Amino acid sequence: MPETATMSEYVKTKIENRIAVVTLDHPPVNALSPAVLKELKAEFDALGDNAEVNAVVLTGAGNHAFCAGADLKEFAGLSPDQAKEIVSLGHETFNAIEDCAKPVIAAVNNLALGGGCELAMAADIRISSDRARFGQPEAWIGLIPAWGGSTRLPQIVGAAKAKELIFTGQMINAQEAQRIGLVNKIVPDGEEVRAAIDIGRMIDRKSAPLAVQSAKKVINDNLRAGDRAAALANELEAAGELAGTEDLVEGITAFIEKRAPEFAGK
Repeated sequence: MPETATMSEYVKTKIENRIAVVTLDHPPVNALSPAVLKELKAEFDALGDNAEVNAVVLTGAGNHAFCAGADLKEFAGLSPDQAKEIVSLGHETFNAIEDCAKPVIAAVNNLALGGGCELAMAADIRISSDRARFGQPEAWIGLIPAWGGSTRLPQIVGAAKAKELIFTGQMINAQEAQRIGLVNKIVPDGEEVRAAIDIGRMIDRKSAPLAVQSAKKVINDNLRAGDRAAALANELEAAGELAGTEDLVEGITAFIEKRAPEFAGK
């Protein structure tokens, strides 16, 4: 099958031998703005319907980050209703990845923080560079992981570990991420995309596409037996409430000014 490629402003896709490689390309750290989220959603909606694709690899451009999270400058000064709109857009985008009819393998190169960690968790399988680091530091600026992280992280690593990571905001390395089940496999830095493609090729060569699609749906449906919609609605409501706090304004301002925040609990 000949190679094909598509390019939007922030998302580049190459398809070769029934494997699609989707690269998030928003320098310098592939931060997630509303425009980036919309492009990602459109790309995964299209790939799910593409009969020429049997697996998808998701990665980030450059050497600095898979994705360092939300573009916080886009969040400064938002009203609670505006914040909810962006949270809803993130839910729609990450759900499109999780619900994509094709298996999605994240190739995590370096930082996967905040929304970037949530993006990786929306994939089915995560392959990590040995230099990668993961974390949910939203509490440091007065937020919660509201793009599915408060829902998916406990499912993947268990409630107690998820609470520890979210409450403290601490970053963990690839080895710890693998130990707790957040990462499937670690490879030497620079080999994560190749390793993810190798898994995609194994799926393509040996597994019936409809069987893989059915297995993915059954597993995801069973994980959502407690109702994903209700869980994400809880995230949305909490994010809206936090968007009206003085602490969030202080947290984002301090982040932009590169100083320690002074939270007042208001």
